[in-house]
Amino acid sequence: MYVGRDLSALSMESKQEWEEKELGYFHYALSQSSPYLNSEGITLLREINNEIKRRGGLQTQEATWSHGTHPVID
Repeated sequence: MYVGRDLSALSMESKQEWEEKELGYFHYALSQSSPYLNSEGITLLREINNEIKRRGGLQTQEATWSHGTHPVID
């Protein structure tokens, strides 16, 4: 579940200042509703996609067989 700033608060900031969880949440939410978005919503989704690409993608927060949820430093 997402707990953080809402879209009206984030719209006042550059996408570069958004946290990764904010980018991930709104990317998912807008992608799911993309057939119903107007041109402004599509532009916002495109900007979020570009920022995610600029950062090198989103980091996974779930454990898998190959890695845990946090790095182990010896």
